[in-house]
Amino acid sequence: MSISLYQASIPAYLQVLRATAGFMQRGLEHARENGIDPGDIVAARIHPDMRPFRFQIRSVVHHSLGAIRGIQAGEFTPPVMQTEHDYAALQGLVDAAISGLQDMGADEVDGCAGTQVIFAIGHRRLSFRAEDFLFSFSQPNFHFHVTTAYDILRMRGVPLGKRDYLGRLPYLRPA
Repeated sequence: MSISLYQASIPAYLQVLRATAGFMQRGLEHARENGIDPGDIVAARIHPDMRPFRFQIRSVVHHSLGAIRGIQAGEFTPPVMQTEHDYAALQGLVDAAISGLQDMGADEVDGCAGTQVIFAIGHRRLSFRAEDFLFSFSQPNFHFHVTTAYDILRMRGVPLGKRDYLGRLPYLRPA
């Protein structure tokens, strides 16, 4: 059995992005119920040398929808982080990534298989095949940033569990 580039990427991105939207909503509800300023969560870090929650969420979007757009364009660069998004804007970014990926057709993604994508960072340029870029670079980064955002919410007292991270699993249901 073979699996297409679309099948190996888009459903997995969507599953975890939807879970991210869900645990972010739980985080917002927790903040409201406990008198926590959502801006404090947006600026929260696990450790002083790590990037804040806002960076983690923007990176989740960049390494999902942005990665697919990167393989389509043949180039991927680090995200531009000039805007200081508030909690609602970060939720909007996740929702937009979900919508963007839902709108992708299998042919659009599968047509990138075997193509070259350049990861350009500063003066450095790394060349990948599209599938190697997604599976060895972008998806691990995606999961790192989702996990870090989840952990920041847990650190801030949001009652989350593993199911919140995994989201809705695509298991076969009995007929």
